[in-house]
Amino acid sequence: MQKEQKRGKWLSMQMLGFEFRKTIGNPYVHIFGVGMPVLMMIVVTRAVIGQMVDEAMVSQAETSVFLGIGALIPMATIFMGYGISNAQELEKGIPQRMELFGIRESVSLCNRILSEVIFMVFAFLVYFAAGYGLADLRAPKPVGVLLYVVCILGFSVILFCFAHAISSLLRKFALTYCVTMLLYFVFMILGGMMGITYDNMPDGVQALADFLPVTYINRDFCMVWSGESYNFGPMLQSYLLMGALAGILMFFTVKRTARKLH
Repeated sequence: MQKEQKRGKWLSMQMLGFEFRKTIGNPYVHIFGVGMPVLMMIVVTRAVIGQMVDEAMVSQAETSVFLGIGALIPMATIFMGYGISNAQELEKGIPQRMELFGIRESVSLCNRILSEVIFMVFAFLVYFAAGYGLADLRAPKPVGVLLYVVCILGFSVILFCFAHAISSLLRKFALTYCVTMLLYFVFMILGGMMGITYDNMPDGVQALADFLPVTYINRDFCMVWSGESYNFGPMLQSYLLMGALAGILMFFTVKRTARKLH
């Protein structure tokens, strides 16, 4: 009974519904998190078909493009969508008002995270339905699907930490929108999603791209998807480095917030 009461303090259908309505009411997540990945997948795969003759190579290239562009969904829904929404609420003082009604910020954050995850799942369902309906994709191995889910979730956690820290530090809608939008396109460029592949980048740019998990998702994950052997060392290093940076930024954000409260 006590466990259920404690759980109820953190999660409730009413609060979750409220946060989910806020999430789906954000136009940025629909444009950049659902529409743009599907559109890019269609355009890029059609371009790939026009340049290749071998059907086996076409299927491999389309699958690689499809899996790589899928990383845009957490980048838009979690990183940019949540960051912008949180900054807008902080700018208007909404968290402080909610605390006056007995709703702690930690409770609101817990329900917000769950609502973002639910929306991201729906976005991926739409994306995969469009991909398998419009592109010639390779059939995945079960372990490949599992690893893709794990990598996307890990990437999403890192992006959420960055989004929360950036929006909490800037606390302004316009500034947060500018920074997250800029980083969104930087990740796309370095990840090889904007027409410049990793092999065509200068050495200095390649060194930066090596630090981003999205680079490996976009470039190499077709091998994992198909069950081929793959060296996860460089990818794991990118996750650890980016996660460490997100953790440090979150630490300074929490410390700064604690100082303001006291």
